[in-house]
Amino acid sequence: MGVKHAREYKDILGDLTDAVSAIRDSYSFFEMSSDEWGELGDVEKREIMEALADDVFYGLGEEPVLHVGEGIVAYKPKFHVIEVMVDGKEARIVRLI
Repeated sequence: MGVKHAREYKDILGDLTDAVSAIRDSYSFFEMSSDEWGELGDVEKREIMEALADDVFYGLGEEPVLHVGEGIVAYKPKFHVIEVMVDGKEARIVRLI
């Protein structure tokens, strides 16, 4: 199926990286503990969040909804967006076109 997009992938990936980074325990997607996460430097954390965003983007091509830590990421093809529910109060939208 795949996630259809018209924007440059690198731009989508940047926005999605920022969005999943806002999920407090997004690192748990990779089965990391909070202690392991805390030991990483800022550059390493950003690289891991970019890898997470990449995995999520391609995962949404198979499953339209993914759980990332306490957050939820959903592909909304009708609206050409990926919706990132950071928590019960905040949502972020990543445009695909």
